[in-house]
Amino acid sequence: SADEHFGGSMETNVVLRSDGHITWDSPAITKSSCKVDVSYFPFDGQQCRLTFGSWTHNGNQIDLRNQLDSGDLTDFVENVEWEVLGMPATRNVITYGCCSEPYPDVTYTLLLRRRASFYIFNLLLPCIMVSFLAPLGFYLPADSGEKVSLGVTVLLALTVFQLLVAESMPPSESVPLIGKYYIATMTMITASTALTIFIMNVHHCGPGARPVPPWARRLILHHLARLCCVYEVGESCKSPQRAPGGRAAPGDAGAAGDSPGEGQVGAEVRGCPWDHCLCHHDALLRNVGYIAGCFRRHRANQRRTGEWKKVAKVMDRFFMWVFFLMVFLMSVLVLGNAA
Repeated sequence: SADEHFGGSMETNVVLRSDGHITWDSPAITKSSCKVDVSYFPFDGQQCRLTFGSWTHNGNQIDLRNQLDSGDLTDFVENVEWEVLGMPATRNVITYGCCSEPYPDVTYTLLLRRRASFYIFNLLLPCIMVSFLAPLGFYLPADSGEKVSLGVTVLLALTVFQLLVAESMPPSESVPLIGKYYIATMTMITASTALTIFIMNVHHCGPGARPVPPWARRLILHHLARLCCVYEVGESCKSPQRAPGGRAAPGDAGAAGDSPGEGQVGAEVRGCPWDHCLCHHDALLRNVGYIAGCFRRHRANQRRTGEWKKVAKVMDRFFMWVFFLMVFLMSVLVLGNAA
């Protein structure tokens, strides 16, 4: 008995029959304790054993036997958290090393299963729905300024849910299944927030940044962009980035060397008479060359910044699908282990 105030049995009469049988009904309330395994919380089941035997009398003096194969549960009061699956009874005969007499006992095993509906609707489903919000942070535009805020908010929400799980669960050495799911989800959201910060740094590369490396241009801007269906306005997922007819699309690298006005100036120089054109003055030619050079540098900086922004957009879309797949797989694994 696990009762702190252990007392004797109630004083009840003994029924004596003429054939020598004696019946003694002694009602008592016994408190017991058992080891709880919360590895599959809230889908766990417990087995609590109640052993009844004699401390002082051996089997030759008192022979304990169970009349039924299971305990009588007719007076059992239904519990809102636990469901009783059964209470089988077994008889054991133990012989200790000190004595040759047998010591029988009867052990009742109480089979319990937790009612998981409360925890599913209040802890597990909100966690799954909040987890699916984390990959959507990659879908937010980088200029909105809310990408990191969404990740931090989701992380705080999962921390609150984990505290609720810790409060509603008995202390144990084993980590419960829902706790493992929360820890894995929080780790994933932390990684997604760190990747978001890195991608925002790539997105905000200024005009002074280096050009996109050839391997990144080939891997990210071509293969990953088509795989993740990331394209600019006027493009499609399956069409090449150049327009039909061999002409470069707006902002393409092949059209970077020319600027509007340069061809016109050259035509005017070639078709303009020497005596009636002011374009031959050295100062004016230097000014026009300076303006053309500034325009080319400005276009090159815009093109470089646009390429880095597209790299960041492709990486955002790729990591969004990767983290969606991770959340789905973790949810399936949790439900599969629970089943």
